[in-house]
Amino acid sequence: DVIAGFLYAILILAVFHPVVDLIDNFNLTYKYAPLSGEAGAMTAVEKVEEQLAGLRIARRSVPSEEPAYLLDIDTSRAARAGGGRFVAVSCSNESLRVHDGETLRFLREYGGGPGLLRGVRFAHASDSLVFSACSRGAVRCWDVRSASQQPAQVFSGYPSNVFISFDVSCSDLIVCAGTEKAEKDAFLVFWDARGVADCASAAKEPLGVYSESHNDDITKICFHPNEPNLVVSGSTDGLVNVFDINKDNEDDALVSTCNSDSSVSSLGWSGAGYKQVYCTTHDEGFCWWDMAQLDTEEPITLLHVLDVRESVCVENHGLHYLVGGLYHEKAGKLFLVGGTSTGNIHLISCGTDGLSLVGTLCGGHSATVRSFCWSPTDESLLTGGEDAQLLLWKPGAMERSLTKKASLKISSSVQKRVRVHNTSLKSRKK
Repeated sequence: DVIAGFLYAILILAVFHPVVDLIDNFNLTYKYAPLSGEAGAMTAVEKVEEQLAGLRIARRSVPSEEPAYLLDIDTSRAARAGGGRFVAVSCSNESLRVHDGETLRFLREYGGGPGLLRGVRFAHASDSLVFSACSRGAVRCWDVRSASQQPAQVFSGYPSNVFISFDVSCSDLIVCAGTEKAEKDAFLVFWDARGVADCASAAKEPLGVYSESHNDDITKICFHPNEPNLVVSGSTDGLVNVFDINKDNEDDALVSTCNSDSSVSSLGWSGAGYKQVYCTTHDEGFCWWDMAQLDTEEPITLLHVLDVRESVCVENHGLHYLVGGLYHEKAGKLFLVGGTSTGNIHLISCGTDGLSLVGTLCGGHSATVRSFCWSPTDESLLTGGEDAQLLLWKPGAMERSLTKKASLKISSSVQKRVRVHNTSLKSRKK
């Protein structure tokens, strides 16, 4: 009877065991299956991060006869008739170079006049008008369809102005430039930009200035992507100020003042409706604020990292500096771009819980990367550096212009030739 009972128990377990397994598996699946909305959001972000990490060199510009650091890059928003976009590059040799956006073929070069060029921006509604500020107190606008060295328009500042930052509003109606500190003041200078495409008239005089909101060099200016009346400025005084320039005076125009606790090196807008502001600092810090919380009791600071180099774990390569940030609108995600002195580029994901490395782009540059421009239309990235190279990165691309071996040899020789710029550039930056 004992043996019979034992065999019967084994038979019962054999019959019902698969059923128990099926029930357990169903319970596990039900328990851990995420909601469809959560799965979609995570998939979108993960896909974008995978895309960024999978960027590869598609094009490499032919080295110039006069190598120079590539300090800033911008692309035309509107594709030109019968072709793609233009790329404009601000260089350390006081010139502005224009390239074809797809092939990176050099098209023409403009001399900015005496003084370093500070940034480069295309008009939003025109594919041919490009602006750049000059340290000698003027913002110039060129028509890149013309080979003439004469600017289409000059926006002149006041005699003491040394411009080190500028931007153009999304409506192309206002140009704003920031100055170095002169005596006790640093200025935001504004001009009316209407009529630039119609005629090359005499130099335009400023509409007015803001002079009381910063007490040191104004290093960055960035208009809101969609609201032409909103502009944010950053300074070596550590302050990041948001203005509504539709207001009658500077006091009323100052919407918010945020303190980064360090000298501001770059800034921008992010988040849904671009209601967030972020900045990086010259000592590689990062700050991120939510302007939507200004009229609430919630804190506006989303994240404050004193030193990103210590916060982000980068195996083998290290993280030496930050270049700036990019907001990926489709994924609703903010990313930082940083790198190493040997030319590796790090892409860093930003969250309210901290920063994390997305991927590293290697084999492109051979020296510090100074500038980048993200194109949301084709998910591509342009980068420029102290090795005088302009690179176009695309997801899963294969380089078609130069072989990897040849390009690295060119990079190395160019780097040696431009190294003499290093001391002078750093001293001017300071």
